Parts: sequence; C-alpha cells; structure tokens
Amino acid sequence: MIEVVLHQFVLATSGDDAPLWLLAAGPAGAVATYWSLYRYYRNTDKSHAYERDTLITAQPVQGHREKVRHISRTRDSDIDGDNSGDHRVRVQRLE
Repeated sequence: MIEVVLHQFVLATSGDDAPLWLLAAGPAGAVATYWSLYRYYRNTDKSHAYERDTLITAQPVQGHREKVRHISRTRDSDIDGDNSGDHRVRVQRLE
C-alpha cells in the first residue's frame, strides 16, 4: 500500500507537471511558522481583561488648606544650592 502511494507521488512530482501544492507548501509553512512564533511570544490568547483585573476603587482626595512657604513676585530664576555649574559634584562614578 505504501509503495503504491509512494510510486504515485514520485510519478506526480516527476516531469514538468509538478503539482501546485508543492509550490504553495513553502509560503504556507512560512506563514504557519510566523503565526506560531507570534502567538508563542506575544501570548495573545493568554492576555487578561485589563478593566477587570486592574480595578481600583476611587477614594476622596486627602489634604488640607494650609499654605507652606509661598513665594510670589520673585526675580530669582534659579534654585538655591543648585550644582549645574559643577559637574564633578553632580556626576558620581560607580566603582
């Protein structure tokens, strides 16, 4: 039985009358490989429901109305104690 099928296969693929499925097998295999790798690495079938799994209940804002160190109408455009001019103090080497 196997020899008959193999013989028919050899006859069908020999000569100039090669079947078209043989030409389509290459691109179909490439598409199947790409699709399986995409699904494996992206886990699109295992994703969670974002709205359901990350539900956070809202709470009222907590705070008070006390002002702390309010500075208005100042002409000083820099921050006191900045070290933008001394890069050796800013940058520390990792050892």
